[in-house]
Amino acid sequence: MDNQNELFPVVDEEGVVIGSIHRGQAHDGTKILHPVVHLHLFNSEGQLFLQHRPDWKDIQPDKWDTSTGGHVDYGESISHALCREVYEELGVSGFQEEFLGKYIFEGLRERELVYVYKTTYDGPVIPNPKELSGGAFFTREEILQKIGHGFFTPNFEEEYIKFFGG
Repeated sequence: MDNQNELFPVVDEEGVVIGSIHRGQAHDGTKILHPVVHLHLFNSEGQLFLQHRPDWKDIQPDKWDTSTGGHVDYGESISHALCREVYEELGVSGFQEEFLGKYIFEGLRERELVYVYKTTYDGPVIPNPKELSGGAFFTREEILQKIGHGFFTPNFEEEYIKFFGG
């Protein structure tokens, strides 16, 4: 289970930190806005690596999701959070990210300011079994065929369409 006592920043819609909140509060339905980072990791063939979320996650268990997605810790920069999460989840470092944009995602129990990045990377990707239930590369066609069928998290589907077209 996720550590419900992790401390996250509370932000306004521009990303300015205005307070702090524990993970348990961030996902209890109060929908207090907090920042997260997402990285879409493509290989040079254009395939996108997706992570399989473990069944113990408090949000969207057992779904396929963005290559890397994680919360920004209180006091941490967005760029540091991105590098930390990518290394923790996929064992990848030394990648060159490109900022795509940010948006607010509102789910059933949370509201997040999502900072979205992409990279092209052909090195080893080693999903951390303490963080993920594995992962795989998908072609664009495979992704588009599975959208809307409960295979992916809703925020991945929304983000993929927004930044890469539907």
